Amino acid sequence: MEKLNWIAVDWGTSHLRVWLMDDQSKVLQHLASDRGMSSLKPEEYEATLIEMVGDALPDQGSIPVICCGMAGSRQGWAEAPYGKAPCTPPSIDAATRVSTKVSRISVFILPGIKQLPAADVMRGEETQIAGFLAENSDFDGVICLPGTHCKWVHISAGEVVSFRTFMTGELFALICGSSVLRHSVDDEGWDAEAFDAAVSDAISRPAAIAGNLFSIRAESLLSGLSAAAARSRISGLLIGIELAAARPYWLGQDVVIVGESGIASAYEVGLIQQGAMARRVTAENMTLNGLRAAHAKMVEIAQ
Repeated sequence: MEKLNWIAVDWGTSHLRVWLMDDQSKVLQHLASDRGMSSLKPEEYEATLIEMVGDALPDQGSIPVICCGMAGSRQGWAEAPYGKAPCTPPSIDAATRVSTKVSRISVFILPGIKQLPAADVMRGEETQIAGFLAENSDFDGVICLPGTHCKWVHISAGEVVSFRTFMTGELFALICGSSVLRHSVDDEGWDAEAFDAAVSDAISRPAAIAGNLFSIRAESLLSGLSAAAARSRISGLLIGIELAAARPYWLGQDVVIVGESGIASAYEVGLIQQGAMARRVTAENMTLNGLRAAHAKMVEIAQ
């Protein structure tokens, strides 16, 4: 392996992604684990990271480790205080330095962003935003970050102006996994026509969401609605009511969706159906670019 210069870390709720980087910020090795924040106690973070990267660490000196995501949450490795919107995506100069037992690493956790009034928070997404802006410095529009909690972020003049979070992904998981509709769906299959119709219906009649959801169960019992169609309609109804509520963010805006496939593709389809200008970028690339930008800032400060 070429010489390790620094380590980039994306520590999510359910995942851990690590990139070993050289002095040109090129990836030497990519490592992944399911040891996310939800499975760790604060005192377990350092040992988890060392277990993954220890063999690559030099015997002498200390390697910078730049982390984003839930490692900086109140339940994480060490709480990294939020920056306050409107603001540029926080970088290394606002990071929290973590005390470690192992001297071969120097750990920095990037902060998230908070918003008051209209209380809202993000952790991890701000690094993806920084990564996008590193390549698109003149962007003026909206970044949509789908996931368990989807975020709509208004960007202008390189700043996060405002943002809004929707629990759509979590609601989808709860409905499909714990409600009566769990008997009508499975984990595979997709019906694009059913999804499109559900998005359109939900945007037109968002107040009918509860009734429209139960009709899925009734149709599966009485009319043989397929599991793929049921799952697609649930997704379409939930994304549809989110799009209805988030209309002030995307209507007439240049919208960038951070994500490669799956849920990001569903958001793209829903937005295009409504006449919005939407395009996708790769989430992992944006995260890594944001961490690279933080490291570049670290080098600049050191000089």
